Amino acid sequence: MKASRGQIEKALDAPPADVRFFLLYGPDEAGSQALAKRLERAMGPQAERIDLDGSTLKDDPARLSDEAASFSMFGDRRWVRISGMGDESLPALTALLEAEAAGNPVIAVAGALKSTSKLVKLALDHKAALAFISYQPDARESEQIAIAIAREGGLRLPTELARRIVDLANGDRALMAGEVEKLILYLDAAPERPCEATADALDALSADNPDTEVAPLVNAVLGGDLKAMHRELTSLSETGAAMASVIRPLLTRAMLIATIRDAFDASGRLEAAIETAGKAVFWKEKGLVSRQVRLWDAPGIARVIQRLLEAERASRGSRGTGDLMVRHELLAITRQAARERA
Repeated sequence: MKASRGQIEKALDAPPADVRFFLLYGPDEAGSQALAKRLERAMGPQAERIDLDGSTLKDDPARLSDEAASFSMFGDRRWVRISGMGDESLPALTALLEAEAAGNPVIAVAGALKSTSKLVKLALDHKAALAFISYQPDARESEQIAIAIAREGGLRLPTELARRIVDLANGDRALMAGEVEKLILYLDAAPERPCEATADALDALSADNPDTEVAPLVNAVLGGDLKAMHRELTSLSETGAAMASVIRPLLTRAMLIATIRDAFDASGRLEAAIETAGKAVFWKEKGLVSRQVRLWDAPGIARVIQRLLEAERASRGSRGTGDLMVRHELLAITRQAARERA
């Protein structure tokens, strides 16, 4: 069945027993991924998740209905997530919808499927399926999305700051979420201790220093190149650059890696995950960014972001000791990346 936004959000937040399959598709894949997170939250952190892809379902069409009807070996809740689903998975979906029993919800993030897709038609026509298409939001919708993401994390985001974040992220939902997450971490906001976002905080995290070229240092640190890191730090020291100017672009790149890594983990396709980042990845740096995404897993890059935020706070307090702490953190991050390269 075709679902409105309100209907799909309600169903994902509390999966109804009579819906076996959720199809999220359309040109705004980041929007579909955000919706899929709602089901993940609804199932809870202890739930067992089964990951499948279109290739697996093509080779074994019965696998989907089997997984949907199986019990968790740990006695917890269970759900199935599918990536890269297309018309090759039609027999698998048909078997799922026609099976006598299927107690575990199944969700697929399928990307920009054509309106003529047989998979889409089946999902739209069957009463045990809900299908929702995500389109790229306009500027006003993007602002509301940024405000809603902030609200979930305990951050009150004024409209003018939401507009700035939309511009910074070029309207990309995943990158907007990353910018908001930086603000939440920086201001130590949480649902139980909400606070107001400020222009100063956004400036501290997002502004670039036009007089300092730090891209080589960013790539050296997150790529685990110790020699290049020391060389770039020496060069920056000779120009008298403040270390605070280094952290901001490093945070931006780390958040980008975190976003791409999340998409890569969900789909298993790195090139496709990088494409979802759009213009945030300069074409000349796609190779470097790809290697950095492979070096850092999701928990690792999350720790990097936290350490950079702490170093940024220190650098604002004192030019001397703050700069020393920043250098210490950059060395620690680079060494960790170097160990991952080995």
